[in-house]
Amino acid sequence: MIIKKIAIGLVIAYASVVILFESLLGYYQPQSDGTLTISTTNAAGEQADRVLSRITVNDRLYVAANHWPRAWYRQTLDNPDVMVTMDGERAAYRAVAVHDKEHETVNSSSPLPLSFRILTGFPPRYFIRLDRS
Repeated sequence: MIIKKIAIGLVIAYASVVILFESLLGYYQPQSDGTLTISTTNAAGEQADRVLSRITVNDRLYVAANHWPRAWYRQTLDNPDVMVTMDGERAAYRAVAVHDKEHETVNSSSPLPLSFRILTGFPPRYFIRLDRS
């Protein structure tokens, strides 16, 4: 019985760490030279900005949904015409969901460290290619 309680406590503690990490990352949205800001539109027509890491593979621009909170990803798929701010320049892009071989290529060229995967709770990873409009 004590082992079961310890196991449940460890699961709750781990879930709490993941929730805290994801919440802080979403709240602070750290920016660097390797990030961009994507402006998406939800079903109500409201715009929201999200800071994302940019990935470049074969001269194409990608972003990844690496976290459990991914409203921006669903909004982008629903309304693929987005605005992207990168290096101080804002421009229109068309977002394209990435699948199969292209997904494998992007994923293998930009692997996530195990420590990051642990902190985010091992979410599935999805990619979007951003094509300049």
